[in-house]
Amino acid sequence: MSSDTDRGKHPVSAGLAGPYGHPFHPILVTVPIGAWVSSLVFDIGSRVVDTPGFLTQGSVWLIGIGVLGAVAAAMIGFLDLFAIPTGTPAFRTGLIHMSLNLAVTAAYIVNFLWRHSTYEEQQQVSAGPLALSVVSLAALAVSGYLGGKLAYHFGIRVADESTQAEGFTRTTGLLDDALKITPESTWVLQHWSPGF
Repeated sequence: MSSDTDRGKHPVSAGLAGPYGHPFHPILVTVPIGAWVSSLVFDIGSRVVDTPGFLTQGSVWLIGIGVLGAVAAAMIGFLDLFAIPTGTPAFRTGLIHMSLNLAVTAAYIVNFLWRHSTYEEQQQVSAGPLALSVVSLAALAVSGYLGGKLAYHFGIRVADESTQAEGFTRTTGLLDDALKITPESTWVLQHWSPGF
């Protein structure tokens, strides 16, 4: 394995970005994705029900939660990007992924402010903010595809093949490997478990 490939698999800071083989960025991105998809469901629901106010207000909250989650995911994503050698297809893909995510987050900030000005009104979500949500989610889907390419095609922050092969070694006991203490699990126990 080349040093450039190996460099993209290891965290810049295990304490912030997650230990080797267990990156935090994929965990954190579930917050904005879930919140923003749910906000679109609320938006559509607000156009169907008789009393849409609770859905309209709920959507604003979900957009805000998504923005906060996106900021957290972006900070960890920056650390993962710094681990990728510059001048490589993986780095260029990472830059496009980052740029799209920042643009989507900015669009949702605009959407939040736009909706917040009418927060007390008990009306359905108007066409403008709804359209902005749809376009933003479409861009987020493209960015998600690129994030998947970074992990599954280029292997960014994914354990190397020899480490992965350990998961396919036949054992006699059902829980032998699941309970095996590794350097990675020791790090997690030392840094994230109370009392260890």
